[in-house]
Amino acid sequence: MRGLKVLPSGRPGRGRLYVNLPDGQAVAWYDRQANRISVLADDHREAVLAVLRPYLSGAVSIGPPPVPTAAEMRRLAMPPDADLAPNRPGETLLAELEHGTAGTRSRHRLRQDLTAQQRMGDAFDALEPDGWRTLHCVPLPGFGRIDHLVIGPAGIFCVRTVPGRRQRAVVGDLLLTVGRAEPRPDPRWVRGAAARATAVLDAKVTPALAVVDASRLQTAPTVRDIRILQPPTATPDLVASPTVLKRPDVEALFAQARDTRTWLPPTPPTPPTRSRPAPAPPTRSRPAPAPPGRPRSGPAGA
Repeated sequence: MRGLKVLPSGRPGRGRLYVNLPDGQAVAWYDRQANRISVLADDHREAVLAVLRPYLSGAVSIGPPPVPTAAEMRRLAMPPDADLAPNRPGETLLAELEHGTAGTRSRHRLRQDLTAQQRMGDAFDALEPDGWRTLHCVPLPGFGRIDHLVIGPAGIFCVRTVPGRRQRAVVGDLLLTVGRAEPRPDPRWVRGAAARATAVLDAKVTPALAVVDASRLQTAPTVRDIRILQPPTATPDLVASPTVLKRPDVEALFAQARDTRTWLPPTPPTPPTRSRPAPAPPTRSRPAPAPPGRPRSGPAGA
């Protein structure tokens, strides 16, 4: 059939390819990650294959659209303002730089933190073709926000990002020191945040520290429960880790974690305000009637 158009959607090279009629109605789409063609109108099957042939690679399955999974149903039922997936790396820092204080030193530190989070966020986002999902700036009551929550075949990682500022960084059991600055309680914080995230997601979450642009990184030999990451080696290290989660488990956990309502306590409903009735106008009390007087006696001799 002539007139079919192929239109891409999503990220370049990763999203779906939709096949539309001249009037814009979709008759099929090609999922590149699943390597599957879903056909909505079976009478256009041959034409769809012909128009998609230049984009296909390997063994491609074709058939009707698959039944939505529980993760997809949850995503469809999610309010748009409750979705954490569109968050960019350092989302809250961007707002602080735009509307925060005007101090030069504090803004310089915010820029360093933002640069570190953006660099690590780009490295984590690049793992998506390998079956990984990443959320940025996840709210966690009692701990502020998780910089990156990385979910993939190797498990779930709660990542705290620290700028190295081209100085020596030393990771201890409870504190992390960068150069001559005051030690920071990042190891202790990320352990607590990972334990809290484990309770929320009902799945094991591994604490991780990402140190960006440190001239030298030293880790105490007793630090064994925290994953130490750096931008050049973070991606290959995670990909080479043993597989503990299957693809459906990754998608289900990602669908659960991207919902803000998973992390924040439910807001109690506001009780309806009862409108008080308007007060009745005061009633004037009438005076009691006087008792009947005695009848007048007539004139004497009457």
